[in-house]
Amino acid sequence: MTQHTATAASGRKSAGHVIVDSLAAHGVERAYVVPGESYLDVLDGLHDSSIETVVCRQEGGAAYMAEADGKMNQVPGVAMVTRGPGAANAHVGLHTAWQDSTPMVLFVGLIPFEHREKEAFQEFDPHQWFASGAKRVMVLDHAERASEYVAEAMFAARSGRPGPVVVGLPEDIITREIEPTLHPEIPVAGGGMTVDDWKALKAALKASTKPLFVFGGNDWSVAGAQRFTQWLEEHHIPAAAEWRCEGTVPFGSPSYVGPIGYGRPKPTVDLLEETDLLVFVGTVPGDVITNGFLVRQDWSKKNFIVTMDPSMRGRSGAVTYQIVAKPDVFVRDLVRMTLPVKDTWRDWCRRMRRQQEEFSAPQPLPEQDGPATMDTMMAELVKALPEDAMVTFGAGEHTNWAHRYFPTNGYASMISARNGSMGYSVPSAVAASLNFPGRRVISIAGDGEFLMNGQELATAAQYGATPLVIVMDNQEYGTIRTHQERQYPGHVSGTQLKNPDFAGMARAFHGFGVRVERESEIPGALEEALSAIDEDHTFALVHLVVQQRQKAY
Repeated sequence: MTQHTATAASGRKSAGHVIVDSLAAHGVERAYVVPGESYLDVLDGLHDSSIETVVCRQEGGAAYMAEADGKMNQVPGVAMVTRGPGAANAHVGLHTAWQDSTPMVLFVGLIPFEHREKEAFQEFDPHQWFASGAKRVMVLDHAERASEYVAEAMFAARSGRPGPVVVGLPEDIITREIEPTLHPEIPVAGGGMTVDDWKALKAALKASTKPLFVFGGNDWSVAGAQRFTQWLEEHHIPAAAEWRCEGTVPFGSPSYVGPIGYGRPKPTVDLLEETDLLVFVGTVPGDVITNGFLVRQDWSKKNFIVTMDPSMRGRSGAVTYQIVAKPDVFVRDLVRMTLPVKDTWRDWCRRMRRQQEEFSAPQPLPEQDGPATMDTMMAELVKALPEDAMVTFGAGEHTNWAHRYFPTNGYASMISARNGSMGYSVPSAVAASLNFPGRRVISIAGDGEFLMNGQELATAAQYGATPLVIVMDNQEYGTIRTHQERQYPGHVSGTQLKNPDFAGMARAFHGFGVRVERESEIPGALEEALSAIDEDHTFALVHLVVQQRQKAY
């Protein structure tokens, strides 16, 4: 008799099965896994669960998918990996979740309890490995606390400033039978504006002639983002996006004035110094926003910061006032604030919006045919996008075109890694497509970045994910070469690549692939790729071969 049958007959369940039941009770819809013998009982529990088990090709890809899941949903993303090497590979996703403030829970199978501290096969200490990059590290040493640990992990991932949590699962502990009673979900406090907070912000806004809001983070809801946008538009107040957080205020909103981050246009740099009231919502003025802790450092500046993190980790520059609230709760209170609209607000917002519109206008297809460019690719792509299109990408110079041109029209329509992690584009696109099967998901990858996790296209094919992946192939690690040319001009070293046929790789993974080398080929290639997605229900890849040293800004 199998263990699964025995537990069902006795009325008790293994701790591994109770973990799965607890995750389902918390609203988890899918788990991204790379299987391992250390947590077989949890995999067995997933067999008959409502949770979809997405089998990934490498633990880094699984962790990235879970991290992307946490960005798109109100429930933390869940990844499961095995001990030792599996846990090491997943660490990159934890770092991304930590720096991006993404709710995520990583379950790691461990050696048996009785083998601990004997340097058993693949043994490691989860606390020492993960303590500096996770909100909590928990090891289930008592089977009867299995459901409690799930509830604690989900709570810790979402509470305060969201982030990653690690739960270690010794393989002998999770097979022990326990009572299957599930621990209730632990409610997460959202904070909110006190009467004093509300009065202070209102007074600051009334005194301001050039107010600016900066939005960011992954702790919004679609409804909260919409209410926030409506309030800004009604008051003719501009808002800028934290680096790689575009969409919370839609691309087409008259209040949206552009992204603030690496590769940003100069007008948004000037915004930070010119505004007389800066209000950060869901984020803090960190090193990327402040250009390496150089911009907006004068403590005479008026800066309000809205965050659930009392320590304001990552903050740089002056703090006039902190409001301890999650974005949605802050917006709930903000929309009750009706202010007389000043002419200076209208003029300020209109000027900055006009600069953003000019900057983000797609470039027309050139009259003379020439080597393919990302400018033309984006111009043709934008024309073909529906209103609710999503974009994902990792790190590299190829991301600049997405920031500049992609029309993000709603919260979580841009899924990216703000810690600059490469290899994120394809896994996050797979997760986005699985979460929103009816939406157009575009992933923009660089050649170096694609080869770090491009094998997850096999996962896309297996589970029916249908993203369009655009690989910009300039045969180099472009961002690093940019720094290299700046600091060691004329010495190109360690940044050049010889690449495979990416379109051929896509076809080998049972998707559609097309190679593009000339401008004139771009419209037809895009049409073929999008048709393949719609008609064959597969992913598609456009291999865009470009010349080196392109610059989006």
